[in-house]
Amino acid sequence: MIRKLNEMEQEIRHEMRGGKGDVTFLHAFKSDEITAPCRVCATLILEPGCSIGTHQHDGEDEVYYILSGTGKLSDGKQETVVTAGDAVLTGNGESHSIENIGNDALKIFAVVVTYAK
Repeated sequence: MIRKLNEMEQEIRHEMRGGKGDVTFLHAFKSDEITAPCRVCATLILEPGCSIGTHQHDGEDEVYYILSGTGKLSDGKQETVVTAGDAVLTGNGESHSIENIGNDALKIFAVVVTYAK
């Protein structure tokens, strides 16, 4: 299946997970289109100053691939600046949050896969 950018469903989540501002989702594929257990497959766009609050990933893994912009990622133990080309894996009960600390949009390709039951 191929989905062109102009065909992707857009969704805006306000103050996501207790964060600041809006997060725009461009859904590459919805979970009901993917055969494997997957909850999210989307590009997340955070404008400057926007964030996704701290949240835990129980029973699932989330992969972030930073496409552009500059973010500050916290994994509950340390804060790390992430930029284009960086990848982040959170799962197994771990938590994370991310904030756009740059002057341009922070764009993240995110995939959340759930563990087999």
